[in-house]
Amino acid sequence: MIAAIILAAGESKRMGQPKMLLPWGETTVLGRVISAYQEAGLENIIVVTGAAREQVTAVAEQYGVSSAFNEQYASGEMLSSLQLGLRAAMNNPAKAALIGLGDQPQVQAGCIKQVCEIYRKRNANLIVPSFERRRGHPWLIGRPLWNELLDLRAPQSPRDLLNRRGEEILYVEVDTPSILADLDTPQDYQDARP
Repeated sequence: MIAAIILAAGESKRMGQPKMLLPWGETTVLGRVISAYQEAGLENIIVVTGAAREQVTAVAEQYGVSSAFNEQYASGEMLSSLQLGLRAAMNNPAKAALIGLGDQPQVQAGCIKQVCEIYRKRNANLIVPSFERRRGHPWLIGRPLWNELLDLRAPQSPRDLLNRRGEEILYVEVDTPSILADLDTPQDYQDARP
């Protein structure tokens, strides 16, 4: 089984309002992200909350997925959210975790499925989607490497682990830049809105 950890704890400072809650089609930015993971067949989804905790948790509950609150969200370190999500995933029999971004509503279920299918076929411990040789999200980390990720301390980041184990990464070429796109500013949001 593969768990999905959706990082949704940020303060959205550049956006000026909680970006997870911004309208996106018939739902919200975060609602669209969760939907994409569910469309890809993932059932074990953990949303890591922080800023706007109650509203973000409500979106997760609306989609029937669990959430975990990162008390350290204001530090701005994504690492603490990722580690919290991994600890929550350890409570179930997941053999791997997909790491996704809550502000990536353009992510496509097909790309998520591709990463999961490669894992099921190859059982690699690091699988990263790429578009035009650029790494994106969601990327997958097998359970044998979770402790290595949990041992990182800021200012280290997941990128340090990926760089250290670069030879082991299995890259999945996707045909869409959606794996690279996230929403940071009001302009990003306006340009990307459906």
